[in-house]
Amino acid sequence: MPAQSPAATLLVPFVAVGRAVIAMFAAIGRVAMFAARTIVRAVLPPYYPTRFLEQLVHIGWFSLPVVGLTAIFTGAALAQQIYTAGSRFSAQSTVPAVVVIGMVRELGPVLVGLMVAGRVSSAMAAEIGTMRVTEQLDALTTLRTDSYRYLIAPRMFAAIVALPLMVLAANAIGLFGGWLLAVEKLHFNSASYLAVTRKYMSFDDFQMAMVKAGVFGFFIALMGCYHGYRTSGGAAGVGNATRNAVVGAFMLILGSNFLITAMVFG
Repeated sequence: MPAQSPAATLLVPFVAVGRAVIAMFAAIGRVAMFAARTIVRAVLPPYYPTRFLEQLVHIGWFSLPVVGLTAIFTGAALAQQIYTAGSRFSAQSTVPAVVVIGMVRELGPVLVGLMVAGRVSSAMAAEIGTMRVTEQLDALTTLRTDSYRYLIAPRMFAAIVALPLMVLAANAIGLFGGWLLAVEKLHFNSASYLAVTRKYMSFDDFQMAMVKAGVFGFFIALMGCYHGYRTSGGAAGVGNATRNAVVGAFMLILGSNFLITAMVFG
């Protein structure tokens, strides 16, 4: 076997990097085409409102317990941390302001997105992936049923609707958790705490939280449906699709959260 020249040896790492970059852009293109195809087909009849309502209940109502627990403990922990840090600078009075701003702007939407992604994206990928490997999707095609309209579009629209509603609930529960800890443990005056909370509660912050929640819902459903739809390789393939769906949803949630925050406050 002829030896490689020094120049060719130096190019080996760049070849590997280039191959990875090309593969990344190819994957982004496949996801974008999948999303565009779903949106285009979803706006055309036939529609499946029953499927939409089923997914709305599954994504929204059944996720409320874990979202509520996450929110109330996060609000309480945030109040405790802000009080502990503020006590070093005699700034304990900032607790209600920081709790309401932190929960509404960042922690509420992001934590809800991550918790729902872990629960819903994995379930979507596993369900659709199982249908793929057991040829149920092929059976739908044989029955002249568009799988994009019947399976994917209801999940995507349900996630876009459900996430903002859950973020509203999580923000309320998180603020209640912060108030409860501040009043019961840190001995804040309840009326004063609520007055400061109302003062720093901005409609613009809630509006941005709703925008974030809608974007997160879209990405959660997109990753779950995309990886499930492209599953291959039997049970192992379903497992890989489930893992990739959750990881992809987490990355898109965190990345889009940064971009939206930078655009609004940058």
